[in-house]
Amino acid sequence: MDLLALADFNLVARHGGFGRAARAAGRPKATLSRRVAELESSLDLRLFERGTRTLKLTQEGRALHERTGALLAELDEAAAAISSGGDRPRGRLRISAPLLFAQTAMGKLAAAFALKYPQVRLEVTTEDRSVDMIEEGYDLVIRVNPDPDETLVGRILMRDRLVVVASPGLSGPKGDFAVPAVVSGASDPNLGWDVTTRSRRWRITIDPVLRLSSLIMMRDAVRAGVGAARLPVSLVSHDLASGKLVHWGDVDGPEIVLWALYPSRRLLSARVSAFLDCLKEAFPSGTPEELASFID
Repeated sequence: MDLLALADFNLVARHGGFGRAARAAGRPKATLSRRVAELESSLDLRLFERGTRTLKLTQEGRALHERTGALLAELDEAAAAISSGGDRPRGRLRISAPLLFAQTAMGKLAAAFALKYPQVRLEVTTEDRSVDMIEEGYDLVIRVNPDPDETLVGRILMRDRLVVVASPGLSGPKGDFAVPAVVSGASDPNLGWDVTTRSRRWRITIDPVLRLSSLIMMRDAVRAGVGAARLPVSLVSHDLASGKLVHWGDVDGPEIVLWALYPSRRLLSARVSAFLDCLKEAFPSGTPEELASFID
């Protein structure tokens, strides 16, 4: 197999088209098209479905891209490290992180990483959706309670839990009386929260008076006395310690587990390994208190 043609195929697959790949690499579009066609001919496979305005990987093309794209990137990185006489991380590192983690911790983490590894070009995208690492070109994703994925491996970054909190001036729950609540999202149908304390377990009936899409917005609204809310303990631990908020109970439900995920392969790139080391240094025990230390 022609490795140069394979590299051109992965370039086109990564950028989603011959034109975009040509502009990114500064090479003629016709050359890339010819090299990919030669690769298809040598494999006797169609790797792309070519439409009038669209270019889409076939099932065989996707499999080839997933299996060879990371390996070629590792070869390029190894060659660059050897030619420069060192093995320090270099090149582009793309990370996807959930909104709350990005807002509270990623800025400081990214800055520390950039200062330590100036030859790495770090790009962080903030989104809560489940991304396709291979298709979208991410090297590392950070996700909360991710679904199992046999194409990815990872490690637990930290564990958190939900608590019900309110401002001190808000009357606590009494019997079946519905308390005003700040809830997440417009589609949350929940009209009650199951909570526990050291002495009992009960259900708090709620009246959703405010719906917000950001946990930080929810915390600020709770601080203002609008209502109670279920929030991660890492986000409100400072307010609980200072008395700005009071703790009504721990939410019954699954634990919040934050994972760092990366493509399943035997050799990690030096860039990903270095960032994982930075995460481990920042969160050695993986407790909510360690994340809370990043929150101003």
